[in-house]
Formats: sequence, structure tokens, C-alpha cells
Amino acid sequence: MNFTAIDFETATGARNSACAVGIVTVENSQITDKYYTLIQPPENAYFWRNINVHGITPKETEDAPIFPDIYFEIKKRLEGRIIVAHNEAFDRGVLSHTMSYYSLDYDELLLSPRWECTLKIYRQKGYKPANLATCCQRNNIALNHHEALSDAEACAKLYLLK
Repeated sequence: MNFTAIDFETATGARNSACAVGIVTVENSQITDKYYTLIQPPENAYFWRNINVHGITPKETEDAPIFPDIYFEIKKRLEGRIIVAHNEAFDRGVLSHTMSYYSLDYDELLLSPRWECTLKIYRQKGYKPANLATCCQRNNIALNHHEALSDAEACAKLYLLK
């Protein structure tokens, strides 16, 4: 199995406010690459409720790269790949809205219009709830929830088990 799992954390309710990304590459059913970085969101603005979820603060991202500065790293890991996320509509939306905000062409990534979604897969398997923490707990997958790389790696491992 070859695919890439991704997870974004956002600074506000806006889909273009990515403040962290984790990307895990899987080749022949083995994790072969992990990438993580903080991202400075637009105006380095945060909602307190988002900080309460992931713990990332404006101080941590004040010197972080903006999205265009890391786009090459993201593109080389995603381009033309099968992409997996736990709640793919959210992560796909964050990527497309963030790219649009910075006038980057989402279509050049050559991605399917819909990504694979472990949330939907595990709901179909009868998991209630099917959130990432519960799915990981039931499958003995380590998780530091809302840390983007941990979430992406857990999503990759869930997808491998599907």
C-alpha cells in the first residue's frame, strides 16, 4: 500500500489558518518518511479555543515559516499521491484554502477531488464514536492527540489496518 497521511492544526476557525502540519509517507505498507513543521498563520492570529485544543500559541509561531516557505516540502510529499486524513474534508479544506490564500495552485498537486477518510472508514466498521482518539485506543495505536505529526501517523496506521 502506497499513500500519504496528513493532518493540519489551525489557529482560528478560518480554513486558511494552518499553524502546524504533519505528513507521513507510506510505501509498500511501511512508513518511510515523516514531516512536521509549525506554520505562521495569517497575521499570527489565534482563537483561544484552538490553542486549548492543540496547545500551539502565537509565541511558538511568530518566527515559524509562512505556508509558501514550506510549500515545496508539502508538494514533494503530496503530489499525485493517494491522500488519507481522519476527517478528510477538514484537512483537504485547510490545504486548499491555505493555498488559495497565498495564490498557490491546488490543481498542480494532482490530487483526487476526494481523499481517503479514516473517520468514514471506521464509522462504516461500526465504531461509535469514530473519532481519532477512540479509533487509536481500540487498535492500540499510540497517539498524542492534536499534535499534527502524531495524528497523521495514527491516521496512517489506521488506514493500514482497514
